[in-house]
Amino acid sequence: MTESEIREILKEVKDPEIPTISVVDLGIVTDIKVDGNDVFVELTPTFAGCPALKIMETMVSDRIKQEDGIGEVEVKTSFEKQWSTDLITEEGHKALLQHGLAPPKRNCSALNMEILEDTKCPYCGSDDTTLNSPFGPTLCRSLHYCNSCKQAFEGFKPVVN
Repeated sequence: MTESEIREILKEVKDPEIPTISVVDLGIVTDIKVDGNDVFVELTPTFAGCPALKIMETMVSDRIKQEDGIGEVEVKTSFEKQWSTDLITEEGHKALLQHGLAPPKRNCSALNMEILEDTKCPYCGSDDTTLNSPFGPTLCRSLHYCNSCKQAFEGFKPVVN
């Protein structure tokens, strides 16, 4: 198998917290090495305290082992690279919208209140939204309200390097 083939099959592995997005499209699969039949995958977590790290390692390993002809599989979480929301693919942005989350803005130099306040509604696309709280149910989310469609929603905060 090639790195590209491994990356493609890992698109089937969904994030445990946001089941519409794959670990690949979330941008946490940061390295794949294939040596003969052996496969090494490096995961870079969205944040150090993520409670699903070990679960995701197991899910990735289990999915690769389902393929014929695979030898040893090593999946390791590394903190050597810093994850940012810019690693989320376009497909990942669509998956966040499908889950009802406003995707993060790209290429932010810093996270500030103006960026959080300028969040489009994931349901109707309106810019007429209100930031209710910069603190959502998880560290990576903020709480918003759409004045157009009257829906409450969460926004995915940009994480910058």
